[in-house]
Amino acid sequence: MENLLTLARRRYALRNYSSQPVPDEVLRYILEVARMAPSAVNYQPWQFVVVRDGILLQQLRKVYHREWFDTAPCCIVVCGNHNESWHRASDGKDHCDIDIAIATEHIALAAAECGLGTCWVCNFDIEACAQLLQLLHGIEPMVLMPIGYPVNNEIPEKKRKSIDEIVQWR
Repeated sequence: MENLLTLARRRYALRNYSSQPVPDEVLRYILEVARMAPSAVNYQPWQFVVVRDGILLQQLRKVYHREWFDTAPCCIVVCGNHNESWHRASDGKDHCDIDIAIATEHIALAAAECGLGTCWVCNFDIEACAQLLQLLHGIEPMVLMPIGYPVNNEIPEKKRKSIDEIVQWR
């Protein structure tokens, strides 16, 4: 079992997927890890749409036009419900985006633990995606998470600021 720091170092944005399908039990494990993510006031304003069907996957690829995206054998569409999320009383701030980000990173880390890769995709046609997946009104597709096995196991070096650049001790 890896420690969290090792796992976080191994997680990266994968942009070259093997065609090997992701087993159901692995996807269920990853989704259970996402289900356990914390959320503001424990409202859990998320829904996860797992797209594996070949025809639907081809249509989903039209909402985000990148050659590498086409190689993923599966995509988890992470959706948020702004009507179910907590809104801070003092200023009305909607915490849906924060909650979704936490759950999405749980997916990324669980996938890495299972030897899979993922990549956060947030720059896609939201309306077309919602229509394609026939999402109910108020459910916003927020992240496309292609998921699959990497073609090779080389982990790229991460560029990160030093700890002294990002931490203030007071």
